[in-house]
Amino acid sequence: MQRTNFGDMVCSIARTLDVIGEQWSPLVLRDVWVGLNRFDQLQADLGISRKVLTERLNHLVDEGVLERRPYDARPRYDYHLTQKGTELVDLLMVMAGWGDKWTAGDAGPPVLYRHNACGEISKVDLRCAQCGEAMHAGDIDLLPGPGQVAVN
Repeated sequence: MQRTNFGDMVCSIARTLDVIGEQWSPLVLRDVWVGLNRFDQLQADLGISRKVLTERLNHLVDEGVLERRPYDARPRYDYHLTQKGTELVDLLMVMAGWGDKWTAGDAGPPVLYRHNACGEISKVDLRCAQCGEAMHAGDIDLLPGPGQVAVN
């Protein structure tokens, strides 16, 4: 089946989905973030086929989200987040916060987040980069940006 290419759309959400929209990609990024860096570790944790995992890792490396680092002469590689990948994990943390609120059920969230700067357990909270106030979907207006294509 032909995969839809969202990368050429004039929408930052669509272009982001072109990088991580396949269902395994966010889970691969999560695992690399928590320290599962080798192919066999990722495969064992996710229960994913070797073929699909290879495709996902190659795609994420090609997109500049992960980098390969050799650890053996055979060659074998560890996978590590790039700066681009680390910033995508911030997006995944927001997704996890939504999941904690709406899908965790009575058991509660499976993971807690301790903020290194203050040592407190917290949650991800979207804030305006200019004033520091909470920033959620109902708090903003959408305006045309410099990348917007003029419609005739």
